[in-house]
Order: sequence, then C-alpha cells, then structure tokens
Amino acid sequence: MRAPLALLHVAMVVSLALTSGTAAMAQVSDDAETVTPTPGIAATATPVPEIAETAEPDPTPTVLETPTPVVTPTPTATAEPTPTATATAEPTPTATPTASPTPTATPAPAVVPAVPPSVATSTTSWLTVLIAVGVLAAALIIFIVLVRRTPRLAPTAFVAMDSETKDESATVVVDAMAAMGQAMVDSGYSVGMVRTAIVEIAAVNGHPEAEVIVLPTALMLTLDDDGRAITRVVSAGDSTFLLHQVAAVDALVQRARVQQGAASQLADDVARIRLMSPPFTHLQRVVAYSALSAGISVLLGASWLGVLLAVLLGVAVGLLLLFAEQVPNSYRVLVNVAAAFAVGVVVLLVARTSADIGVVATAIAPLVILLPGGLLTTAVIELATGHIMSGAARAAAGAMRLLLLAVGMVAAAALIGVPSFTLDGDASGMNSLAPWIAVAVFGIGISVYQCADRSSILWILLVLYVAYGAQVLGDIFFGGVLSALIGAVAMVPVAVAVARQRTGPPAIVSFLPAFWLLVPGALGLAGVAAVLGGDSSGVDTIVTTVATMISIALGVLIGLALTNIPRHMRSDREGHELTDSRAPNDVIAPAGERHATDEL
Repeated sequence: MRAPLALLHVAMVVSLALTSGTAAMAQVSDDAETVTPTPGIAATATPVPEIAETAEPDPTPTVLETPTPVVTPTPTATAEPTPTATATAEPTPTATPTASPTPTATPAPAVVPAVPPSVATSTTSWLTVLIAVGVLAAALIIFIVLVRRTPRLAPTAFVAMDSETKDESATVVVDAMAAMGQAMVDSGYSVGMVRTAIVEIAAVNGHPEAEVIVLPTALMLTLDDDGRAITRVVSAGDSTFLLHQVAAVDALVQRARVQQGAASQLADDVARIRLMSPPFTHLQRVVAYSALSAGISVLLGASWLGVLLAVLLGVAVGLLLLFAEQVPNSYRVLVNVAAAFAVGVVVLLVARTSADIGVVATAIAPLVILLPGGLLTTAVIELATGHIMSGAARAAAGAMRLLLLAVGMVAAAALIGVPSFTLDGDASGMNSLAPWIAVAVFGIGISVYQCADRSSILWILLVLYVAYGAQVLGDIFFGGVLSALIGAVAMVPVAVAVARQRTGPPAIVSFLPAFWLLVPGALGLAGVAAVLGGDSSGVDTIVTTVATMISIALGVLIGLALTNIPRHMRSDREGHELTDSRAPNDVIAPAGERHATDEL
C-alpha cells in the first residue's frame, strides 16, 4: 500500500514540474514574440531556473495535501543595447593608374591673315579698264594742247598802290571789300582764297594795311584812314550763287585784283551779278535735274527700274527745289526734309511691290544736289590748311544737313517699313558702257540745272571724265576710298588748264560738279540713315564717308602742289617775287595770272 502511494506522490511531483516548465516555456515564447530584435543587437538568452525537488516524503501515512508549487518568476529577457561595432568597410586598395603627364600645348603665334593687293580682288571688267585708260590718254593729249595755248588773260604785273597816292577813300574801299567778300563766300570759295583776294583789292587801292577776318557766315574788315580805323562787319553766306554767277564773280575778282582805282565800281558790279537771270528756263532746269538724277543712279548701281524711278522722282524734286529758291533761307531746311521724306516713301513702296530696284541708289540719286559733298570736302581742306574755325563751321553745317536728310529717310522707313533688299541692287542689265554714258548725262544735267554758261558745258564734261576715269583706275590699284584721292589729283591740273582758256569756266565751276560725282555725301546719308534706324553697320559707312572726304581734300591739295611747282620755278627764273605770308593753298602767282588756287 505504501509503495503505490509513494509512486503516486512521485508522479504528482513530476507532473507539477512538467506543468511549471511548460508554463515557463510559454512565457518565454510570448516574451520572445514581443521583443523585436534590433538589427545589430545580440539578444542574451537568460537560463530558466530549475525547480528544486522536495525531500522524499515520510513513509508514515499522512493525509495528502496537494502541494502548491512555488514558481519562481522568470525575469523577462531585456534586450540590452550592445554597442554595435559598425563594420567600416576598408576601401580595397585599387591600383590607381598613374596619370601620364599631359603635353602642354605651345601657344601658336597669332597669324595675321594675308591681305592681297587691291588689284587681285578688283571686280572691274577689262572693258571698263580699257575705256578708262583711253579716256585718260585722250584727256592727257587735250591737257598738253591746252597748256601750250595762250591763256585768255595776259600776265599783268600786280602793283599795290602807294597809300599816299590812293584814289579812293577808305570808306569806298572798305565797302567794295565787303561786297566782294560776300559775293565770294556765296560762290563757295574757301575763306583763305576770299581773304587773299580782299587783301589784294585793298592793296591795289592804296590800303595795304587792311586787316581781314573771313568766316563762312561773316566778314570783319578794318582799314586805316589817316590814323582813324574804319571797320565793317557784314554777314555772308545767306544765299547761294548759280554757276553763271560764280563765273561772273570770278572774272570780277580777277579784274579788281589788278585794276587800280576800281573800288567805286565793285559794289555796283556785285549788285548786278546778284540780279543776273539764269541762262535756262525753269522747264529746262527741271528736265536737267531729272537727267542728273538718272545719271547718278546708274553710277551708284541702280537697276533699270530704279533708274526709271529716279527719273520720275527727279522731276518732282526739281520742281520742289525751284519752289524753294523763293522760300526764305531759314525755311529751306524744311523743304529738304520734306524732299527726303517723299522720296523715301515712294522708293520703299515700290521696293515692297517689285523686284530689287537698288533702294539706296534710287533713294539717294534724286537728292544729290542736297547732299553736302562739296561743303564737307571744302571743310576738310580748310581744316588741313589751318583755317580751324571756318573748317569746323562748314563741317558742322554739312553734318547737320546730312542729319536732316537722314531724318526724312528714317521717318519714311518707319511709316512704310523696310523690305528685304541688297545694298547694291540688281544692275546686271547694265553693260560696261552704261557708267560712261551716265557721266555725260550727269554732267549735262548738272550744268544746265546749276545754270553754267553754255560754253562751259564741254569743259565741265572733260573734267568729269578725267575725275571718273582716274577714280576707276584708282579703285583697281588702291581700293574704293583712295580712288577718290586719285580722281581729285587728276582733275585739279585739268581744271586749272581749262580755266585759262578763253571759253573755259573758272576752276571752281568745274570742280563743284566733280565733287557731286565723287559723292562723299551719298555715302554719308546712307550711313546716318542706317544709324538713326538702329543699324550699327551704318557707323562703318559714316567712317568710309569721312575717309572719302579726307581723300578728296588731300587729292586737291596734292593736285594744287603739282600745278603750282612749275609756276613757282618759272616765276623764280623770271625774277618775280612771291608773297610768303599766305597759306600754301593761297599763294598767288605774279602778274595777275590765273593761279591754280585762285581758280578754286
């Protein structure tokens, strides 16, 4: 009996132990599910304590009481943060390729591109070159013949009258000087030539002490009348003489410089010149203006359609300019702007609806008389010869005229718009003879419109052909800008030789059309209009214009020097005494001869 009871007791103890162990295991399993292992932290497993067995029961039978098992609480395994040693991946040493030294590029020296000579890049046709050579050869023959001919004025010794034997009063002489000076300024003479002529007129009338200051718009004259100074200050440049009036003024100056006691008649003679009627009618002058517009458009590169348009616009502008001759001088500037605006509107409208007509050439040709080419060139000559105030004044006046014409052009462009066009136009229909015919058309047109004497027209054409032919050859060898210099150098001796002929015009008469032919003002108008319209490329055109004017002025001075040197040498051999106090371009040959600078 006692043995079964002992076995039962043992079985109960084992059953209780197994139950406690199962509960502990379940608790540990629940805790394990609750604790989420943190990556990198090792969870430490705490061993579960075993339940100690109770001592064997006394073999004496006692009342069995179910023993309450004592369960020792198992501490929950707390995951203690174990400092995780971050495994820093040590960079595996890779074999770094050894950089081979880059060869340093040796800077190449700046190479200036080669510039071929102008003759290698010239596009002038051989036919044009042959014509130019033939024209210059013929002109050379004519020049030699003219030089050998007897001049229309025989040499007369210039003798200044003694102040003690003067025939005219100081008041009469100073009035004559003022009248003659005004007429010369209105004729377009440079201030140096005006001063020289007036001083000689005063000297030949017994006042060699005369003091003269000449400006483009005023003259200041002073004479000594027995210790009393007589002064005259008069305005000048208010009007512009036509070519027949310029020729009359030139003849009067030549006579007054050598004729003693003629001062009392000079003022009346000048007044009669101002009232001279032109040798051509208004209708003839309008047609002539149309012709010169057509001629200059061909020379500037217009197409046949552009030439036709220039003819029509020439008629309109010619009528407008004839009307402007009756308008006060202060309002003529408005006429110029109106002419530029009207021409610009018509040309741009036609250009938008037809083929390329040569917009620049067609627009500038009808305005050629308004362009200040001669004025700007004279300004450069005066600046180069030391007449700073007059040269600067003329340059400012010429620049302002260009600016006003450009304002009219820009206004037309803003109103109509500017179509796409090429600067040179389409002159492919023109042959090599067209420019040479255009020179003749232009020469006749400018002579008639400006009212040159009929006997002067052929002489003017001779000077124009020499200037143009020399310019063509100069363009081949020296380029476009310096070609104007070559043309000016060639035309000066011819103009002076023509002026000595009995029917030849004064050199200044044949020079003015040549200035318009060389058209420095046309380039300037195109450049100023482009700049006002916002095109920066117009600055290059303005620079080209300035260079062209300087070239023409330098060419004139070189031509004068070449013309004067033989005369100086001959004068020295003949024992004549030259005046040293004059500027180089104002030296007067002895004995009332027509000197080169007297003619300009």
